[in-house]
Amino acid sequence: MEELEEFSEKQESNFDLKAEIFKYLKHWKWLVFGVFLGLTLAYLYNRYTLPKFATEATMMILKDESSNLVGALPSGGTSILAFENNSLENQIVNLKSKRLVEGVIDELNLNVSYFLEGNVIAVEAYQNPPIVIEFLSEQREVHEAFLNFWITPVNSTSYELETADGSSKTYSFGEPVTLNGISFLIAPNKNEINRNVTVNVLVRPIREVANEYIWNMTVAPQGKAQDILSLYITGEVPQKSQDFLNTLMVHFNADGVADKRQVAENTSEFIRKRLELITQELDSVEGGIADFKSENRFMSVESSASQYLSKSTMAEQEIFSLETQLMILEGVESTLRSAKPYQLLPEGMGLEQGGMGSAISNYNQLVLQRNAYLKTGTSQNPVVETLTEQLDALRDNILSNIDQTRSSINIQLRELNQLDRRAEGQFSTFPGLEKGIRSIERQQEIKEQLYLFLLQRREESAISFASTSPVAKVIDPAFTYNEPVDPKPWLILTGGGLIGLLLPLLIIFVINFLDTKVHHKGDLQPLIKNIPFLGEIPRITKEESEVIQLNDRSPLAESFRILRTNLAYLVQSRNKEKAEVIFVTSTIKGEGKTFISYNLARTLASTGKKILLVGADVRNPRLHKFAGNTLDTKGLSDYLYDMDISADDIIQNLNQDNIPVDTVFSGAIPPNPAELLMNDRMEDFINSQKGNYDFIIVDTAPTMIVTDTLLISQLADTTIYVTRAGFTEKKLLEFPKDLKQQGKLKGLAIVLNDVDYSKFSYGAKYGYSYGYGYGYSADEEKKGIFNFLKKPFRKA
Repeated sequence: MEELEEFSEKQESNFDLKAEIFKYLKHWKWLVFGVFLGLTLAYLYNRYTLPKFATEATMMILKDESSNLVGALPSGGTSILAFENNSLENQIVNLKSKRLVEGVIDELNLNVSYFLEGNVIAVEAYQNPPIVIEFLSEQREVHEAFLNFWITPVNSTSYELETADGSSKTYSFGEPVTLNGISFLIAPNKNEINRNVTVNVLVRPIREVANEYIWNMTVAPQGKAQDILSLYITGEVPQKSQDFLNTLMVHFNADGVADKRQVAENTSEFIRKRLELITQELDSVEGGIADFKSENRFMSVESSASQYLSKSTMAEQEIFSLETQLMILEGVESTLRSAKPYQLLPEGMGLEQGGMGSAISNYNQLVLQRNAYLKTGTSQNPVVETLTEQLDALRDNILSNIDQTRSSINIQLRELNQLDRRAEGQFSTFPGLEKGIRSIERQQEIKEQLYLFLLQRREESAISFASTSPVAKVIDPAFTYNEPVDPKPWLILTGGGLIGLLLPLLIIFVINFLDTKVHHKGDLQPLIKNIPFLGEIPRITKEESEVIQLNDRSPLAESFRILRTNLAYLVQSRNKEKAEVIFVTSTIKGEGKTFISYNLARTLASTGKKILLVGADVRNPRLHKFAGNTLDTKGLSDYLYDMDISADDIIQNLNQDNIPVDTVFSGAIPPNPAELLMNDRMEDFINSQKGNYDFIIVDTAPTMIVTDTLLISQLADTTIYVTRAGFTEKKLLEFPKDLKQQGKLKGLAIVLNDVDYSKFSYGAKYGYSYGYGYGYSADEEKKGIFNFLKKPFRKA
């Protein structure tokens, strides 16, 4: 239960920072070499890389409403020619457009480059190349061509042309050359030709060069006003970058002006066509008005209506006058025909037709005369009678005139009534005529307004075209900063050194990460947290002996002495009257359990202890090789199989190099080793020898491969579990832990075998460097630049 509790405890972190650091420090030579190589490559990069310089220009985008000429237009500056879409983002896109950049490259011939070949690098000759290429092919073909060749002058009249595939041919200056379907000629650019200079001529497609310039160029707003653009580009030739930016700004301005003029031209053409159409429509409308008036016989609705209204009023007045006269005539007639004759008639009533007015006046005079005579006489008075006769005659005449006048007035009334009715009928048609004429006049007014509007806009368009303002103003022409932006020497050196350091570190990390083997005690931390660790056995070279000797001062002998001491602490509390039975086993074959068993027995025997070494690995016996014996020597398998063989028959007293160790060899390899070990003979043998020896060391079989060791594991007091550096897989460490947890191995302790101390500079951390004080030479103290780190950890 106690063992189970130990393994159920929470696992602590096994990370050891110092150990991890020293994993890398042991490869200090590679780290130094990596740093040196990185610095060297960085220096060469700085030395032979052409520096790139930053070139910058600034320009202000002008707004259309800022133009005073546009603001002075009759429309108040809000004409249809105003550019509303003049945002800064649009201008940035326009500046980086392929169309605009390709035009700049074509104008400056930036698709053609001349490089002067040097010993290591080639330098571009931008302004004054020793030669120039003149194309004979069409411009379209040249813009899509790719040429790469080298020109080496032979003399003042000829040169050698070498292509990229290595072929070469001699031509004369000015002689047509055809290469990749492009015809051109080479002409000297100076009076004297330098024969020692080779010029690399590189012609690339304009689209490809434009893409590079667009990629390298940065256009961004500058300032808070958001109307200033900064143009930034880097290049190896400052003058080339300056020419590109300056020309780009010129093309941008010209392109904007051309766009404005194009709009003005299109607007003028549109206005002209519309004016022609509106003129035709206006003529048609005006002709329609004339035809309408002609068909309806009037000039204007108002005047004609007034005329007919006056006619109707005059007719009504005449009718009223005539009806009044009729009424007067009726009154006169009634008076004349009344029972009381010879009365005065109304006079001055407008009855003038047919001499009726004078007749009435005469009649009234005669009535007055008669009435005057009647006052002084009688009706028989001759004068009165005469007057009466005159009055009767005159009355008849008046009545006759009344009838004639009445007839005449009635005729006039009929005519006037007809005239009035005609005037009223004609006047009633005028609302419809007015509606019709208003509809036509409305169309006329619309056409006239549109005609005048187009005339105004035509003048505005002409003014705008004649006074088109630029779209941008150059604030600072392109200028180049003095300090290069690339490469930055110190940054490159620092980066080279870091990369040179990190690359071997990364390689070491990958190697360590992929390494699944156990190498040192630190790798055993998951196992030795709960299982005692006895010690490490160093790796021995081919020149060193695998067997320790008497009074041996080698690191191997010292490591086994430490193992012996640690083992003594482990078994000191047990029964000292009987031998301590020590099983030596491992996980798999080849981890050195026989080597540990044999040398541990000799180490213990060198202290005067009585030792019995038993070779219990009957499947793969190895003990006879260390003792210089043969495999057919009678041993443990014979004893287990043959009941007639006693223990004394198989125990051999060996005294190699004056170190006495009684040994039981494995014997012949049996066909059934597991069955042999399961019988009581093995236990009887161990028990029978406990009183004769101080230690019984049993070299057993690997525990993972076969079950032999587990069958007899309960006979052991202590089990030494051997792991081997550089051989044992880390994942196999779970197996002995499980055996310990399950209680299948008694007194389990760990030994790490075959440790290569030369790979570790932190050996004292885990008990390495056994040689100090035991033959450790002064020369070894001087090895390695990190030996000062070892001194505090070495054992005296």
